[in-house]
Amino acid sequence: MKYAVVTFGCRVNQADSFALERQIRAVGGEASSPEDADLVIVNSCSVTATADQGTRQVIRRVARLNPTAKIVATGCYSTRDVEAVAALPGVIAVVANEKKDRLVRDVLEQAELALPTTAMRFGEGDGACGAMIEPGEAGRTAYTLRVQTGCDESCAYCIIPSTRGGGRSVPLHRVLTEVEDARDAGYRELQLTGVHLGSYGRDLNPRSSLFGLLQALDRQDSNVVIRMSSLEPMDCTPEIIDLVTTSPRFAAHFHLPLQHASDTVLRRMRRPYTRREYEQVVGRIRQNAPDAAIGSDVVVGFPGETDAHATENIRFLTQSPLTYLHVFPYSDRPGTEASKMKGKVHGQTIRDRARAVREVGSVLSQQFRTAQIGRIRPGLTLRQRARTVVLTDNYLRVQVPVPPPENVRVHVRILTATDSPAGELVNESMTSTP
Repeated sequence: MKYAVVTFGCRVNQADSFALERQIRAVGGEASSPEDADLVIVNSCSVTATADQGTRQVIRRVARLNPTAKIVATGCYSTRDVEAVAALPGVIAVVANEKKDRLVRDVLEQAELALPTTAMRFGEGDGACGAMIEPGEAGRTAYTLRVQTGCDESCAYCIIPSTRGGGRSVPLHRVLTEVEDARDAGYRELQLTGVHLGSYGRDLNPRSSLFGLLQALDRQDSNVVIRMSSLEPMDCTPEIIDLVTTSPRFAAHFHLPLQHASDTVLRRMRRPYTRREYEQVVGRIRQNAPDAAIGSDVVVGFPGETDAHATENIRFLTQSPLTYLHVFPYSDRPGTEASKMKGKVHGQTIRDRARAVREVGSVLSQQFRTAQIGRIRPGLTLRQRARTVVLTDNYLRVQVPVPPPENVRVHVRILTATDSPAGELVNESMTSTP
């Protein structure tokens, strides 16, 4: 059986798709393109209206180009609007997020594409375990590990709590076992992710914390480098900052969603921090690790955002030590508090403000790359678009003239500040084992 998994959205969805691929490969599935696959799984996102549209477009395209394919839709959009997704051409099943761990077993039986064998094994709890994918085998050199899902926060614009449910954490022993499995499979970098990563452990018995998890990972007998995904600013404690910026186990990379620099807008968004508090978190990171990458998410055009708020946002971002921005033009999500708010911003105004913030983000990225010229950073070799680059610990993709093999830890000196910086290797110790 040939399969393809198409993934939209966040790192959590990427981790979920990775787990699905492991299960399919455990019963003999062969990775293919959506145009040639027998089974196509579309793992959807619903954070914006554009994400919903992307899912619909992909499903229609697959159905048109591969009319015999059996299409299964899952993820947040599929959970939020089952009927709309089920009505799309070629869709044989719509699987909600809470049933995603059983998707492969149930769908393969239903579609009669393959029969589960003793090679297909299911673990306890949320996650399923199957055949480990080797680095680069499914287009990934870094391993994505989901340690938490769901969210108990109540941000006014966010649909995710209703599509993912409340916060649930993976027990520590299972996390550590999966890290060991990834190490043994040959992975040298791991992306730690969750819907609300900072809430890790609050639901466990005994209660734990993200800091406790990071301490355990730091003590673990493994030299797999850990890169954290998005972390809410109120969860990025001094203890976490100090550990991540001093231990060689962690990449010098933080992603802290700001969403907006106006306290007025933050309150309307129901975000539980102020601009000053965010500034203090970022300042501590920069003080501890001057060369760390610090990214952020920014929403523009939230209901009630005035010209003055937009100017305040731009002014703060321009003067911030952030290194890159992800910009999200606001769009109503059905059922959210924000969708019912007054003061909706005109669409063209939202687009203009988004363009202005993206320009600031481009300047910040350029400034960061310029500051890195001459620096020597550790990194991992990746294969991207038929070329090999070094992904540094501080999130730069550096091209080297004589590329080493993929999935090798190296040190690289950064030579230019272009969008794809040039560099040179400064060591010869390229080991094949972590």
